[in-house]
Amino acid sequence: MGKAKGHYSTILANGLRQRDKIVQDEIAEIMLKELDAFLERLQVGPEDTILVVGLGNWNATPDALGPKVISKLLVTRHLYQTSPPELRNGLRPVAAIAPGVLGLTGIETGEIIQGVVSKIRPTVIICIDALAARSTERLCTTIQIADTGIHPGSGIGNKRLGITQETMGVPVIAVGVP
Repeated sequence: MGKAKGHYSTILANGLRQRDKIVQDEIAEIMLKELDAFLERLQVGPEDTILVVGLGNWNATPDALGPKVISKLLVTRHLYQTSPPELRNGLRPVAAIAPGVLGLTGIETGEIIQGVVSKIRPTVIICIDALAARSTERLCTTIQIADTGIHPGSGIGNKRLGITQETMGVPVIAVGVP
């Protein structure tokens, strides 16, 4: 198939286009179960730090998914580190970054992520990105998850530093939505 060896999951959900809160909540539950399965396979425990990376250009609507997700995410790494164990109540240490794109920063996105990884040493990275699609039927109806990482810009022919276990030193779960 030409894909890296790993685990892949595709959620097809035409209901995502409906803007129906009940449908969105149901899809969110399905996605949560899928992500939990990926974390379990990678043996990521409840006290392990997760770095969530929102890939994309916040100035370009079709490419802004990653940064938009990060803006809505509850980050808890700082709270987890300062809270006594008895007050954590299932809190997981989560950090997040929306590093932008090479054209905005002049720095390879992968290099920015490598720097953050070297400082905070997460157990796993979850990258969220908009994907190119061959069919308009897949737009806003599909969620793809893989534990093989991601190659930013590859959908439009760019060759950038991949965000993979090999380049980052920790497992990478990619979540993409066309």
